[in-house]
Amino acid sequence: MSLADRLDLARRSSEPTPAAGADHGQATGRRRAIDPFSKVKGRVHQALIESLGPRLYDPHLPEAELAAQVRQTLQETIDAEQTPLSHADRTRIAQEVSDEILGHGPLEPLLRDPEITEIMVNGADSIYVERAGKLYPVDAHFSGEPHLRRVIDKIVGRVGRRIDEASPLVDARLPDGSRVNAVIAPVALDGAVLTIRKFAADPFTDADLIAFGTLSPTVRDFLKACVLGRRNIVISGGTGSGKTTTLNVISSFIPTDERIVTIEDAAELQLHQDHVLRLESRPANIEGKGMIAIRDLVRNSLRMRPDRIVVGEVRDGAALDMLQAMNTGHDGSITTVHANSPRDSLSRLETMVLMAGVDLPVRAIREQVAGALDLIIQQARLKDGSRRITAISEVVGMEGEVITLQDIFTFDFSAGRDEQGRFRGQLVGTGLRPRFTQDLADLGVELSPALFTFGAR
Repeated sequence: MSLADRLDLARRSSEPTPAAGADHGQATGRRRAIDPFSKVKGRVHQALIESLGPRLYDPHLPEAELAAQVRQTLQETIDAEQTPLSHADRTRIAQEVSDEILGHGPLEPLLRDPEITEIMVNGADSIYVERAGKLYPVDAHFSGEPHLRRVIDKIVGRVGRRIDEASPLVDARLPDGSRVNAVIAPVALDGAVLTIRKFAADPFTDADLIAFGTLSPTVRDFLKACVLGRRNIVISGGTGSGKTTTLNVISSFIPTDERIVTIEDAAELQLHQDHVLRLESRPANIEGKGMIAIRDLVRNSLRMRPDRIVVGEVRDGAALDMLQAMNTGHDGSITTVHANSPRDSLSRLETMVLMAGVDLPVRAIREQVAGALDLIIQQARLKDGSRRITAISEVVGMEGEVITLQDIFTFDFSAGRDEQGRFRGQLVGTGLRPRFTQDLADLGVELSPALFTFGAR
């Protein structure tokens, strides 16, 4: 934690945070009654700050050593408290004050909960979480708007980003790779908004995705063969559909003897190969200078002798550079786009190429797309909250002015739902074999004909 973080935290966070079980149904800004527990917690918090003094401000003090000193002093301060406290209350006070000083306040218990996949703070008084694809309110809140802003400042400051009235939107990440988006006034009208998409400490594997029903063993084998056979793959889907998780799993199939360059807005991919180079974009500074976009990183990566380029997401003119990389010897590259179907993803790519500012005819763009891409994986978050791959389509080529696709696997929605409302269906083969089967065989990657039997699961 930087000196500015510690000073700001120590000087401005003495206002006690209400207990997690306190009523938070009141409107933002309305004064809450402070219960005895909160009063004791406030005294302990203030005594801790006074006791540690300059040590909280020392920029050379390592985080681990600071944490040890905080916890030791915290225990001594609680022991000196005159108010009778149960063991449970002592433990709770120690945890909450420690979270305030060292962590992210009321968000810390939510960040530690492995079942929570997303945290949505809709102002100081309203926090929702996602569990198993469903949204639920939680009984926790910040002490006020300043408290929430301090937590946001701490998060973005750690990764060298800033948020203020001149730049009220920011993408950042937590140390574990969780993706963070924050919006403050004047853009956010009802108070600061914070969204954290948690990333599993133990990354999901292909076995996990099979257990979740996202894909089947047959589809896993097919996708693994496509990666080993250096097919260019786009993962398409909506927000929160699980594209990044699938990208992470598919990227794990890349052989360990290849040089991989990953390019992301906020670094969250977790590849375990030996030769991985991670690049992250950078926003403009306070003077509006110094921005390094995804497109700049894609262009630069071509000079880094990559075997594979993995782009977390293309959303602008970087699509043109990515397509050119795929078309100029960097086979086996993988990326994601936001789109509702495989056909829509092609339209999105066309639009993003036009955003590059290059005056190309539509046919030339489509020829670039058709020549570069081999496979489109469509992913969706269904009504039951599950994240499923709903289609795998091959990019066949051009017929006149149109890019042709053929579905290799599609999701069987006709199976209906079970008693709990979960979809029974799964990916099934269409009976069509991809045209690049022989190309894979030439590279020594054999695909069993049984994978493509009609109805294969």
